[in-house]
Amino acid sequence: MPRHTDQLESVTGVQLARGIAVPEAKGFWAEAWGQVLRRPTAIGAMIWLGVIGFFAVFAPVLASGHPLIMRATEPSTGLVDTSSPLLEHLRTSDRLLLMGVPLGLLWVLAPIGGTARMAKLGACIYGGALSILMVVAGGIVHIQTGQRDPSPFFRQIRDSSLSHITAPAVIALAVGVVGLLLPVIGPFRRRVFVVAATMVFGGLAMGMSWDRPALQVYDYLQRERAGEITAGYTVVPFSPNQRFSELDRRPPMSTLAETLGYEPGTPGASRRFLLGTDALGQDVLSQLLAAARLAISIGLVSTGIAVTIGVTMGSVMGYFGGKVDLLLYRVVEIFQAIPVLFLLIITAAVTPPELRSTYTMMAIIGCFTWTTSARFIRAEFMKLRGQDFVQSARAVGLPLRSVLFKHMLPNGVTPVLVDASFVIAAAITIEATLSFLGLGPVDQPSWGKLLSNATNSEGAFKWGLAIFPGGTIFLTVLSYNLIGEALRDAIDPKLKKARV
Repeated sequence: MPRHTDQLESVTGVQLARGIAVPEAKGFWAEAWGQVLRRPTAIGAMIWLGVIGFFAVFAPVLASGHPLIMRATEPSTGLVDTSSPLLEHLRTSDRLLLMGVPLGLLWVLAPIGGTARMAKLGACIYGGALSILMVVAGGIVHIQTGQRDPSPFFRQIRDSSLSHITAPAVIALAVGVVGLLLPVIGPFRRRVFVVAATMVFGGLAMGMSWDRPALQVYDYLQRERAGEITAGYTVVPFSPNQRFSELDRRPPMSTLAETLGYEPGTPGASRRFLLGTDALGQDVLSQLLAAARLAISIGLVSTGIAVTIGVTMGSVMGYFGGKVDLLLYRVVEIFQAIPVLFLLIITAAVTPPELRSTYTMMAIIGCFTWTTSARFIRAEFMKLRGQDFVQSARAVGLPLRSVLFKHMLPNGVTPVLVDASFVIAAAITIEATLSFLGLGPVDQPSWGKLLSNATNSEGAFKWGLAIFPGGTIFLTVLSYNLIGEALRDAIDPKLKKARV
């Protein structure tokens, strides 16, 4: 018998008891997301964040001062050498994102493998965490091998003719072993698949960019004018760190011909700064696109660290209670009393510029903003620990890890996930504030750093340098807040009863 029909204008109680005109039951998250998608503001926020995420992934190939295709003619032989400096100068993180994100989305959305999408998404997040670990390890090896007197192990890596193969292979193997030993996702076969894919893509990306020169030179314009090369560029033909010292805070739509006095028709004369330049003569649009990655990574990674620490601490407090809860809650209160922004300012002031990196900011924000998640999980676990399914899990002898994170956590993690969107917005605001004060990552594009160029030392104000980065910060933070508010209302039991 059909559960519902569109032909019935009214039904009786007997028909309802038989299942006629009764809508099919939905899962908790399916119903919650259905309520979120009914809000136009939430849909608009998701579209904006999707645009920002797209630019965060593809910014290196959308905005670059390196030619996408370059042809150079050898004078002695007349042979034409074709190369792609843009692809050659991609960093390891760029290659990982360009390869991993499209393939990961395709795997999550495609109905193959017989695995639920949420399980696939969790596997992709785990692979992303291993990729970040691989990039950090590669950076440490680069720093150690670049020292004047490295240790024998790193000296051997530096002097090896195959260092671009052996070093990435060793780093990928070490990260792969760590990924297999951590029982984060299951079953074991899926973990092996994720770890193997991360090792392959990470090793290839690291090997292709291992010997990339640290100092990038943009002499292509001069070589074009001299007739040495012919080059074709990507959508925005300027890199975020490419400087024209003569072009200090030029207005939007300025061209090289107007500002540097190039004759019309010469190579590069028609290149246009769509959003103008900053105080160092760098293109504003390319920096906006590249800074999207910093904002997204700061928000997601620092929030991931905070949620991981908070869930672990809160679950232990809520499950055991008593003296354990009393002791650990004092730790929560201590961390809650620490002002994160002032801590970051002090850290940036005493840290050498080479160590003032994105990873340092991620670690500090994540390690000192976990208290809200811990309090939410603690409250939920105190309500759940007396439930029948928890008592049954303990009675059959399941290990503590299984009871906490496989049985109790899925039933109590909802408030934390809602709060995570607000934490991401707060992390982006903190990073923009630090960069505005000149205490952000060195030599890395940032929306806050662009915003600080709106007024120079003489007090002259440039509206473009205030509107474009300021509006981007505002819309991004607002989008996360709108999504968090919509999720909060969707899971509120009082509002749910009102909708029924």
